[in-house]
Amino acid sequence: GIGPSPDKMLQGRLFAYGDAHRYRVGINADHLPVNRPHATEARTNSRDGFLYDGRHKGTKNYEPNSFGGPVQTDRPLWQPVPVNGATGNTEAPAHAEDDDFVQAGTLYRLMSEDEKVRLIDNLAGFISQVSRDGIAERAIDNFRQADGDFGKRLEAAVQALRG
Repeated sequence: GIGPSPDKMLQGRLFAYGDAHRYRVGINADHLPVNRPHATEARTNSRDGFLYDGRHKGTKNYEPNSFGGPVQTDRPLWQPVPVNGATGNTEAPAHAEDDDFVQAGTLYRLMSEDEKVRLIDNLAGFISQVSRDGIAERAIDNFRQADGDFGKRLEAAVQALRG
């Protein structure tokens, strides 16, 4: 395909027009025949929601997963365009809250004992029904990374339900 030029106004409009379109029509706007690319089909990981046509039945749209879904690539979609003048990358400052598990652990520690028991019972009821190898263990490990006590109690509850 043809990549956008380095024109700042064009780049801003590419984001703004797409955002406005998704706001009006929905996340599946690219799957509608009038919006679909002519030479190929829209291959996005967007699914469900308004105007969903059922195209992704049974597939997973998150990464990493164990079901043959999308995988991350380090290959850029297009090559950078050479530019003149001052350019550069600016890194955002790192925050402790950027870790995927910090906020979940903080919320768990704020809960009363009764709330923790209900949460663990609820989660264990669903996780204990998972039959595919490794999935339940990975889920429990995610909760353990949020809070050690959370993971330990959840694992014990799942084992108790599985017998």
